[in-house]
Amino acid sequence: MSSNTEIVSRHVWLIQMIMQAGPRGVLLGEVISRWEARWNTPYSRKTFCNHRDSIEEIFGIRILCNRHTNRYYIPFGEGLLDGSSIKSWLINTYTITNALTLGGEMLEGRMEVEHIPSGQLWLETLIKAMDGNHVLSVSYQKYTSSEPEQLTLYPYALKEADKRWYLVAYCVERGDVRVYGLDRIIGIAETDGTFELPSDFDLHFMFASSYGIYIPEEGQKAELITLKATPRESKYLRDLPIHDSQKEIGENVFTLEVIPNDSLIMELCRRGDRIEVLSPESVRSRVADELRKALSKYEQNK
Repeated sequence: MSSNTEIVSRHVWLIQMIMQAGPRGVLLGEVISRWEARWNTPYSRKTFCNHRDSIEEIFGIRILCNRHTNRYYIPFGEGLLDGSSIKSWLINTYTITNALTLGGEMLEGRMEVEHIPSGQLWLETLIKAMDGNHVLSVSYQKYTSSEPEQLTLYPYALKEADKRWYLVAYCVERGDVRVYGLDRIIGIAETDGTFELPSDFDLHFMFASSYGIYIPEEGQKAELITLKATPRESKYLRDLPIHDSQKEIGENVFTLEVIPNDSLIMELCRRGDRIEVLSPESVRSRVADELRKALSKYEQNK
């Protein structure tokens, strides 16, 4: 484990340990005892204070002290319970890493995570380029192309969706912002050029009305889609909404305010008879057509 990775790992362990204490918090003596047992190194008040400062600077997370009880705690308003936040993702990732390191052979074969194609190969390179606003020369091959193309990209942001990492970048050759799958990148070379990130760039806003990694086209607007789910499927929808805009407006009835792109239609079809699109009729018809086409392939072989 590299020194920087180890530092982040230990910071995340400290965050997780204090979070687990809840609003009641934890005494410094317990923090020191548990740290020394976990990392097998001495731990002092001064080191803890330095870590508090580092955690606030790196993660934007404050470790507060209740002066009446002298217990340390993390306010739950810090966004740590928001599954879509980068803090939550990072803490979950390092929590698993720490657990595997601590468990060793005892946990071998008992924990499994999903593989994300090319995430490990290009993520660090792209993050470094984003940090310095460096222009990249990227060799990229679409699924529909037999040969890769050479693109000049301004790496704006990274987005994860459906077990894949995507680069949101301005393409000089296309003159527009596009989305590129990391698993389709053949090679990356950093150029001498730099770019300036647009002051109004907002990754969340860019995809707020869309589903998946589709950037809305000019003139596309979100539509109010109403779904009826089975009682069992409703439980899944409440725990893991289809879209951030999802609301429950009645018994097992949900709405989404989103652009009905191809990715969303496929997601609705994936749920089969567990949901029914009530409105609008255009979306209901598209889902029905896709299901009919799928069924016809099986009926042809009868």
